[in-house]
Amino acid sequence: MYSLSRLAKIKGWKFIYYTNHIPSFLKQNPHGNYLGALKNGAKIIEIDLRGEELREFVLSLKNKETLIIEEGGRVKEAEFGIRVFADEINEYVKKNNLKVFLPSGTGTTAYFLAKYLDVEVLTVPCVGDSEYLKRQFKWLGGGKTPVILKPRKKYHFGKLYKELYMLWLDLKRSGIEFDLLYDPIGWDTIFYYDLKDILYIHQGGIKGNISMVKRYERIF
Repeated sequence: MYSLSRLAKIKGWKFIYYTNHIPSFLKQNPHGNYLGALKNGAKIIEIDLRGEELREFVLSLKNKETLIIEEGGRVKEAEFGIRVFADEINEYVKKNNLKVFLPSGTGTTAYFLAKYLDVEVLTVPCVGDSEYLKRQFKWLGGGKTPVILKPRKKYHFGKLYKELYMLWLDLKRSGIEFDLLYDPIGWDTIFYYDLKDILYIHQGGIKGNISMVKRYERIF
């Protein structure tokens, strides 16, 4: 959301973001990605629809001047940018005999990397389960797909897990700050399977850590 709001501001576009829930604490105390998006001019609309109903409603708003970007960037237009990314790392991973690993939401990045890289791409589901990712891959086009690893246990997306927070802190002490939603599950999976010789794809989005850290501090 924040990244899209920034892009829209640079381009001079109107940015409207639909969601089915904004936490009351966040509305009363704007911070992190939410505050940043508002400052960039985003219009964030809370609507009482979920799943396919929400998706169909937003798609019904499309016209010649509207670009619809689904949750997680699950659009076929994402292929162009991810192919450029794959071209940037392909020779490096081949030369160093590395596999590529990244956690997945909708699996869009993992899917298109697997399509264009000459090495194996591994991923772990962080939003749905393995079957959910397989459905996403099929929707995006099927064919060559990433290897899906099951997480150590079922993590419910957005729920707070103290062990993941402690892992995130350990990673931060190493000198790199990772995202708090996807990356801890990714690294927990790396340790669980004892993965070696991988290029890990950082999930970015660390601005959102401000909100997540506040949530962890309130709960734990």
